[in-house]
Amino acid sequence: MPIIYLSPSTQENNFYVTGGTEEYYMNRLADAMVPYLVSNGIQYVRNSPDMSAASSIRQANAGWYDFYLALHSNAAGEGNYGNVRGIIAFYYPSSLNGKRAAEIFAENLRQIYPLPDRVRTQATTTLGEVSRSRFPAVLLEIGYHDNYEDAVWIENNLTQIAQNLVLSLTEYFGLPFIWPMDPLDGTVRVGSGTLNLRARPERGASIVTSMPNGAAVRIYGQWQGWYVVHYGEYVGYAAAEFIQV
Repeated sequence: MPIIYLSPSTQENNFYVTGGTEEYYMNRLADAMVPYLVSNGIQYVRNSPDMSAASSIRQANAGWYDFYLALHSNAAGEGNYGNVRGIIAFYYPSSLNGKRAAEIFAENLRQIYPLPDRVRTQATTTLGEVSRSRFPAVLLEIGYHDNYEDAVWIENNLTQIAQNLVLSLTEYFGLPFIWPMDPLDGTVRVGSGTLNLRARPERGASIVTSMPNGAAVRIYGQWQGWYVVHYGEYVGYAAAEFIQV
C-alpha cells in the first residue's frame, strides 16, 4: 500500500487577510485529509508545526515514501497584494511522476475552485520541497491568502478540498476512491489456511501479508466486496466475505 510524506506549511508568519495563518489553515487541511487517507489505505507520515520546510525535507529523505505532498497557500508580490487568485501545482521538471501527479491535482481542483481557468501546473527548480525530495513531489499553492475571496474559500471548504486531494492521490496510485466509514472491528474467518491482505482490491494483487483464522482486524473502508483493513502494522485490502464484523 502507498505511503506518503504529508507536509502542511509551517509558515506561522504568513497571515490570512481574514485572520489566522498559512500554518494554521494548511494543518487544518491536513487534519481533514486524514479520514480519507485512512479509508483509502494510504499511509502517511506528517511533519509538525515546529518544523521547517528544510527539516521536513530532511525527515522525508531519511525514510522511504511513494510521494511527497506539500500544502501551502500563496501570496501576491509587491504591488499586487490582494489582487491575485488561483491555484498552482508545482513539480520538478525532470520528474515524470511529479508532473503526472501535478496534472491530476490541477484537473480535480478545477472541479471545485470558483475560477477553474486559474488552476495550473508549473515546473520549478527553486522550491526545495520538490527540488530536494528523493521522491515524486508536488507542492500545492492553494489560493492566495492575501486575497479575501480566496481566503474565505479555503476557510469554508477545507473538507471538500481534503476530499479532492485524496481523490487525486487515489487516481495517482491507481486505487478506487473509498468514502470514510465508522471504523469496525472484525475477525478473520477462514475454514483453513490464511486470508491474504492485498495491495489492491483484486484477487491477483500482490500480497502484503497473510492473516490467520481468528485474527483481529480494524476496518476503515469498504468497496465492492473488499475491506480496507489494518492488521497490526499492515494495511491493505481483504475480501469482505472472510471477515466477520
